[in-house]
Amino acid sequence: MSRGGPKHAIFESLAKLAQALGHPNRLELLEHLAQRERSVEDLAALSGMTFANTSRHLQILRRARLVDAQRRRKHVFYNLAGGTEVVALIKSLGRVGERNVAEINRVLSDYFHARDSMEAVSREDLGRRIADGLVTVLDVRPEDEFAEGHLPGARNIPLSKLDRRLKELPVNVEIVAYCRGPYCVLAFEAVAALRAKGFKAIRLEDGFPEWKAAGFAVETEAVH
Repeated sequence: MSRGGPKHAIFESLAKLAQALGHPNRLELLEHLAQRERSVEDLAALSGMTFANTSRHLQILRRARLVDAQRRRKHVFYNLAGGTEVVALIKSLGRVGERNVAEINRVLSDYFHARDSMEAVSREDLGRRIADGLVTVLDVRPEDEFAEGHLPGARNIPLSKLDRRLKELPVNVEIVAYCRGPYCVLAFEAVAALRAKGFKAIRLEDGFPEWKAAGFAVETEAVH
């Protein structure tokens, strides 16, 4: 059977793309870039990697056309290349992993489900609740990510500040918390903390990048 031809060329390119995704640090970098454009220095600090390691991983992602780079003076800034498609790709990878990989399901059960076994609210359902004024939407990401884009009417209280800012939240309205994506621990921790204080709280099914990629409305100015 021939190994040449257009199909093989396409599969070869797809294999290179899959190789670029084949490292946990690169998947984490993509998650951070799905929130906003970032410098190499910023990504190194967020990921806990050295500058050299961060730059190396970003170059691999760039060669695979998963990220774009732009130099501004002494710094290089990265963003997702085709953000909607990259977010959808990572989402699909997660779904296949949850279905087929026992270790993923063990972590989901031991960490995520142990903190919140309730079914999360879907994007469609949350969109209806927002339109009807039935919920308070809580973004628990850092302020810089919130400022670059967030759900309509969302309040921003980063998880690290939640305990001392509880008075800002209504006690008689359901709170829907969200963060960076389906495996981001911030929303899980926020919901657990809110419930412990007597609030009615639930999570969005994934995070801001998936909401935006699905074509739902997004605001870019901070809402207080």
